[in-house]
Amino acid sequence: MADDRFQGHDYYQVDELLTEEHKLIRDTARTWVKQNVSPIIEEYAQRSEFPKQLISGLAEIGAFGPYIPQEYGGSGLDQISYGIIMQELERGDSGIRSTASVQSSLVMYPIYTYGSEAQRRKYLPKLASGELIGCFGLTEPDHGSNPGGMLTNFKDLGDHVILNGSKMWISNAPFADIAVVWAKNEEGVIQGLVVERGMEGFTTPETKGKWSLRASATGELVFDNVKIPKENIFPNVMGLKGPLGCLNSARYGISWGAIGAAMDCYDTALRYSKERIQFGRPIGGFQLQQKKLAEMITEITKAQLLAWRLGTLKNESRATPQQISMAKRNNVDMAIKIAREARQILGGMGITGEYPIMRHSMNLESVITYEGTHDIHLLITGMDITGENAFS
Repeated sequence: MADDRFQGHDYYQVDELLTEEHKLIRDTARTWVKQNVSPIIEEYAQRSEFPKQLISGLAEIGAFGPYIPQEYGGSGLDQISYGIIMQELERGDSGIRSTASVQSSLVMYPIYTYGSEAQRRKYLPKLASGELIGCFGLTEPDHGSNPGGMLTNFKDLGDHVILNGSKMWISNAPFADIAVVWAKNEEGVIQGLVVERGMEGFTTPETKGKWSLRASATGELVFDNVKIPKENIFPNVMGLKGPLGCLNSARYGISWGAIGAAMDCYDTALRYSKERIQFGRPIGGFQLQQKKLAEMITEITKAQLLAWRLGTLKNESRATPQQISMAKRNNVDMAIKIAREARQILGGMGITGEYPIMRHSMNLESVITYEGTHDIHLLITGMDITGENAFS
């Protein structure tokens, strides 16, 4: 069983920028992770299984839709609170954060933002409590970075539509109760709709053999003439604006979450460097190890400030998609580099399940790719600053 001695790292007193409520939310999530995630996560990652028993606890700490208004079952918190929860969950494991991130930003957010009042009342309270788990269907086998080319489609047959197609790389798919799916109507316009487990022709085969996000359940969504009531279609959005709005919310959460993974790797490496004796002294006393550790805390500090500022802009409804893109790219890139350097400080021990570093490193290989690859986010920033579209 893992000995989770993490206390946090705040080199620039960023805590002074947080409210007392923010710090209470962080401490609650951190304590929950220490008690419920850290002791079991290595075992579940080793056997490539999602710990479903954590779902109720995630709901209890407000990890599902924390910024959704209380009248719909959410906590009515601000965006910094959401980010802090994602940070603490990803310190435990990226897969656990992914489950909460999908539920919040890719399922609850679109239902609240684009859905009808009836859809909000039907789904949101049960999603917030964990009674229902959702997933998000956008990526297809041949359409990842270019979602506008999707083939999944539906045809209007009066009081219902018939959905055909498939989605892949879908977190939570194997056990999700509902799926927020994006598909083209007969005019080729993208719309969102809610597909419920049990609808005939809807299956969710699990993706096996992953070397990353092993404690997260990933699968496909397959639609074979699925009959869906028209009241399940989102009435308040058309086109790519819908799914991209969801991704902006999720990417924002990732920009905080990656900091948690980075801090856990840094914390592990720092403690190890003080305890590991070579040549008669702790390895933390050698220049090259101090260089690694000094660069780690520097990059973590920069990422903390970037995320906090972005959260402030989000609270004021002033954060642009391009700013969110920059934070997602920078902070995940920062985290994966820290994971690799931390692994070197631990030497051979760094590859074992006795320490979390290799698990974080493998997980971050997925996080740096999903919800916009590192390269795509670079091009988003490039287009924003030059006015030139490099995508076409």
